[in-house]
Amino acid sequence: MQLTSFTDYGLRSLIYLASKQEKICSIKEIAEYYNISLNHLVKVIHKLAQLGYISSSKGKGGGIKLAFNPSSMKLGDIIEKLEPNMDIVECFNKDTNQCRINNSCQFKHFIKEASNAFIKTLNNYTLEDATKQPSAIS
Repeated sequence: MQLTSFTDYGLRSLIYLASKQEKICSIKEIAEYYNISLNHLVKVIHKLAQLGYISSSKGKGGGIKLAFNPSSMKLGDIIEKLEPNMDIVECFNKDTNQCRINNSCQFKHFIKEASNAFIKTLNNYTLEDATKQPSAIS
């Protein structure tokens, strides 16, 4: 399983904002810190704002910051909301499934169980947990 760069950038942005606590940050600042595309990050930040994870303000002194306490933001929940789908194998997508053994195959059940365990495990951790080590973000 591999998370999309969209989800990766979303998590990194939230970690960055959590490490800055109440400081208002700019999208450009985050893009430069992680050396990632500003254009792509704008789309990610827009989605994070739509989901209510961050708040933004425009104009002089404007920017973005976390909308919630990092201790209340479970990592698994964030990933589920950012990932377009968790279709690890073809048969998970009923619209495009072409697998010939779909009806008799049990493998998909094992993969689904593992996928659920992945999210469940990550829900044991919060955004605050991801920033507890001495910060490399200055």
